[in-house]
Amino acid sequence: MRAGLAAVITVVACTAHCAFAQSAYPSKPVRIISIFAPGGGNDVICRLVAQQLTERLKQQVIVDNRVGANGIVGTEAVARAAPDGYTFTLIPSGHTVNASMYRKLPFDSIKDFTPISLAGAGPLVLAVHPSLPAKNVKELIALAKGRPGQLTYGSSGIGASGHLAGVLFDTLTGTSMVHIPYKGMSLAVSDLMGGQVSMTFGTSLSVIPQVRTGRLRALATTGAQRSPALPDLPTIEEAGVPGYEASLWYGFVGPARMPPEIVQRLNAEIVGTLAMPDVREKLASQGVDARSTTSDEFARIMTSDVARWAAVVKKLGLQAE
Repeated sequence: MRAGLAAVITVVACTAHCAFAQSAYPSKPVRIISIFAPGGGNDVICRLVAQQLTERLKQQVIVDNRVGANGIVGTEAVARAAPDGYTFTLIPSGHTVNASMYRKLPFDSIKDFTPISLAGAGPLVLAVHPSLPAKNVKELIALAKGRPGQLTYGSSGIGASGHLAGVLFDTLTGTSMVHIPYKGMSLAVSDLMGGQVSMTFGTSLSVIPQVRTGRLRALATTGAQRSPALPDLPTIEEAGVPGYEASLWYGFVGPARMPPEIVQRLNAEIVGTLAMPDVREKLASQGVDARSTTSDEFARIMTSDVARWAAVVKKLGLQAE
């Protein structure tokens, strides 16, 4: 009888503790590590979501930029953080490429993280410096073939979506352009506007504002369909490169072994944020389609993409130190 009563008390106590832990979270400021430089697409989404989460969680949500090594520096900081829900990050789809691109990573791209939710997806934008004598994709291809090894394109790092988009472009068009990696998309775009590089396959959030002000010229988008943010701009495939398609996604992850109740809370608040009409409109105006998932759904996306990109990286013979 006593043993049975003790078991009941234990269950009740555990249930009460779990409920308290969930209701008490968060009891201090929360940190979103932005793994790329301020002003880039990843950072813009981090700050937009952080602003809304501050209101929803009733705690300050701080964006902490930790840049370097194509996002690996900031991602490692999250992998090593306490799994208490107070530190998480926004990864791009390039995270799943890094798993096979780099010979040695300081973390396991799947096992060392807890997926929280997908945040958005969209195409890249092929944009050039206005001085480049190419008004469309066909003219760019002709120019690149006439100047092998002379045209350059900037990206947020080796293995980043913009890098792979350029590799795919070279592969399908028979061109030979030079990749220039940066520590963030905003830095690549800044150098492009300054004329230090010829072009970029850049994130919509980083490139579209500069296109609208005339500081860059957009030639095409990289998705399977036209971008609602740039409806008059053709896709690269439409512009004459059959089979070309290169999009990217963004998603929130925390350290491995986060408590399920905290993952559920963060997922609910992020999903709610991404469902807000003004948030969706702000992202859509910059070429990003706000999308959310359950933690399990996002985990399946990550696992599938790691396997898919491993095959691509091996086929193309790509490797980074």
